[in-house]
Amino acid sequence: MIQVKEFVDADNSYAENKANEFLAGLREEQVVNICYGSVVKSSRDGAEHQRSSILVVYKTNERQ
Repeated sequence: MIQVKEFVDADNSYAENKANEFLAGLREEQVVNICYGSVVKSSRDGAEHQRSSILVVYKTNERQ
């Protein structure tokens, strides 16, 4: 079965760190694709913050 897991920057964690932790638990042949995107968001006070998102497409051993 193919699955997708999304990791998004949050105030207390970074998408990259969480994605790397998840990938460390997979075998190389399970990884199908990894996609990255980012946006810059402006807050009310005019400050800009970058938010990143990482999608990991991977194979599981489960069959449904």
